[in-house]
Amino acid sequence: MAKVLEGPGMGLMKKWGILVPNYAVVVSVDELTKLGEANEWLKKSKLVVKAHEAMGSRFKLGLVKVDLDFKGAQAAAKEMLGRQVGSITVSQVIVSEMVPHKDEYYAAVKSTRDGAEVLVANCGGIEVESNWDRVKKLSLEAGDAPSQQALEKLAKEAGFSGEVAKKMAAFAGKLFACFDSEDAQYLEVNPVVARQSDGELIALDAVTLLDGDAKFRHPDWNFPFAAEFGRAYTKHEMEVMAVDSKIKGSVKFIEIPGGDTAMLPAGGGASVYYSDAVVARGGKLANYAEYSGDPPDWAVEVLTEKVCSLPGIKNIIVGGAIANFTDVKKTFGGIIAGFRKAKADGKLKSVKIWVRRGGPREKEGLEAMKALREEGFDIHVYDRHTPLTDIVDMALQKK
Repeated sequence: MAKVLEGPGMGLMKKWGILVPNYAVVVSVDELTKLGEANEWLKKSKLVVKAHEAMGSRFKLGLVKVDLDFKGAQAAAKEMLGRQVGSITVSQVIVSEMVPHKDEYYAAVKSTRDGAEVLVANCGGIEVESNWDRVKKLSLEAGDAPSQQALEKLAKEAGFSGEVAKKMAAFAGKLFACFDSEDAQYLEVNPVVARQSDGELIALDAVTLLDGDAKFRHPDWNFPFAAEFGRAYTKHEMEVMAVDSKIKGSVKFIEIPGGDTAMLPAGGGASVYYSDAVVARGGKLANYAEYSGDPPDWAVEVLTEKVCSLPGIKNIIVGGAIANFTDVKKTFGGIIAGFRKAKADGKLKSVKIWVRRGGPREKEGLEAMKALREEGFDIHVYDRHTPLTDIVDMALQKK
């Protein structure tokens, strides 16, 4: 699941016919000034400026400013940009037009075990949290789409009536179309507001969670995903994500500062299994990583290079169970190429490498790993007959 910031989230909703305010995401006051010269709405509208980062409680932190003219928006952007909040540095702000309104509502679509749920309420903003019993739900089985009749019934159950009920049903239908077509796992608009000038429903904010692994199906997803860890993604993390978006199979990489035991396991299950084993034995993880689904050797090579670049590591664990279809020799070829490149770049000094693997062409793959000893690598290689976590015990000198 990948979080998308408000700006691109609004862009996706607009694509599917949902009305949103005029907005712009900027990284500097100069950029905002140039946009102001080219966009009349920035000069004529009352504006809202918000820190465009993955953080909560922005209003309480002073990172939301409302009812501004253009000069006030410039001043607010200058005040916010570069501000440090915990581990996050505000690197961009979103500037949007204020939409005069009286009533606020709530709408969302979320994935469930059996399909999806459409949620609406005739209250919105902070009120919805304390009035959750007013949120009404329409459950859908996987593959089904809500009918207009079902959505109007839902809106009426939520307390809407007359023309507003029809508008809310139409809004929810567009939100579901966005959810279904964009491989979303959760979409939320809070608040949905009735524009004072014409009564049209406008999305004032967006929470957007997408299936990050579906990026290859969406060439127009030209936005980065937001980091889930209260910080921006590192350069190496983003480079692995870029590779992951282009390949069959998968490669994943997250850095954990301060650790000395690096992970390069095969498959998500093995990644969690080995990470738990390292922590349980008193080790300090330097990263999370995995390769799975028989990825190409060049992708595994890129992942390996990033693992080898982690500072202060003493051990690298290349672990996995017995693969069903991942070609051990091929993926090990990518790992070996990554090890060789890292060594040529002066890395892997005093680093021990621990390998345990089984699966198709394991014999050839393990022999190729063992051959690295002749090139000066401190490498220890074991086959399927060695218990999975024995290499963790040996790496941490617990066995």
